[in-house]
Amino acid sequence: MTHDSAHGSGTRDAEAEGTAAPRLTTREAAERLGVKPETVYAYVSRGQLSSRRTPGGRGSTFDAAEVDALARRTGRREPSSSAGDLVFRTGITLIEPDRYFFRGVDATELARHHGYEEVAEWIWTGELRPGIRFTAADESLTAARRTAAAMPRHSSPTDRLRAAAAAAASSDPLRFDLSPEGVLASARNLIPTLVGALPMAGAPEGGAGEGAQGGASDSLAAQLWEKLTARPADAASLAVLDTALALLADHDLAASTLAARVAASTHAHPYAVVSAGLGVLEGPLHGAASGPAHRMLSEAVDRGGAAPVVADHLRAGRRVPGLGHRLYKGEDPRASVLFALLDAVPQAAPAMAAARDVVATTARHTPLHANVDLALAVLSVTYGMPAEAGETVFAVSRTAGWIAHAMEEYTERPLRMRPSGQYTGPRPPQPLPVPLPVQEGTGGAAN
Repeated sequence: MTHDSAHGSGTRDAEAEGTAAPRLTTREAAERLGVKPETVYAYVSRGQLSSRRTPGGRGSTFDAAEVDALARRTGRREPSSSAGDLVFRTGITLIEPDRYFFRGVDATELARHHGYEEVAEWIWTGELRPGIRFTAADESLTAARRTAAAMPRHSSPTDRLRAAAAAAASSDPLRFDLSPEGVLASARNLIPTLVGALPMAGAPEGGAGEGAQGGASDSLAAQLWEKLTARPADAASLAVLDTALALLADHDLAASTLAARVAASTHAHPYAVVSAGLGVLEGPLHGAASGPAHRMLSEAVDRGGAAPVVADHLRAGRRVPGLGHRLYKGEDPRASVLFALLDAVPQAAPAMAAARDVVATTARHTPLHANVDLALAVLSVTYGMPAEAGETVFAVSRTAGWIAHAMEEYTERPLRMRPSGQYTGPRPPQPLPVPLPVQEGTGGAAN
């Protein structure tokens, strides 16, 4: 075994040579620098690092103090995995087989016993604040409502949320305060602002939700409810929505959360971080996945069973929505909690029966379990919400997680996420391209 492959051999090298300064192997130097071993030799070739051949001429060693000094100059002290990928240190969410935890506490238990705002505070600060309510600043809410109301009639709720986030940012002169206190103040203002900017359910398309600012005693779930459906809410229905918001607040490094952390690594303010997350969330494989589940479940209820609906999906070569999750072998624990609550709601019985029929019918061919998208579909179908309601719930809820990850990222080395592309285009030098002839009607100069 060479010295380069023998982890911990640097101390033996120092002892053998009788020197006081410890020597590091190439692999150890690479780990301290947060780079690949090939990069260590690149530093040597550029004169940024000196090396010494080991006795016998196999491998090199490096002075530990010199390596540490280079690490301080370059700022590259990221922990590296065996694949050379960036490792994210996070104390927010841990996902284990069929369970997940917020700051070490079972997330499903938190959601069963505490409302969304309380869970958000726990994720942000590690402190539980019973009864806390988020309130939007008047300037922020007014700007967000006006902006959202000015959007085209066909704009989706997520379109309006992104516009509302930008408008809220413009009205907050302290948005660049990235201290923990400043970020928390922005977050507590932004989340109710997003909800307040959505139109009231049943209002003319494009109208703003002028009547839904909510009082100090109104939970965020109560404020959001009237944006999702015109049906009145009772305690049981609000409990389902509030629990859904709490359950979805974070889920480790999902795609939208990764985008949010990339934005935070540039020290973008919290509103911009949330905008980055919203842009990714709209993908059909992420936050928008509940829409197809809603439409499938609604059709199954109308047709009196899931079999013909599942058959249509299979015949068309489409996967059955609302089933399976790459992180859970069994049923998504978030779905399990919501199904238990919905089972106690009499009007949810038809949608619940259809959901269980979907799972049972699909299981004849593929053993997939329900995920949270199917549970959100049961909620939205039961209460006459639109197909995009699940995506709206997802977006509002996950804002808390994006803020939590931004707070972590603000403490890391800025701009640490800078991968290198593997260029596959034509090798330079290439000749200048030949301009295409200008055709009539394509914007050429007018004579």
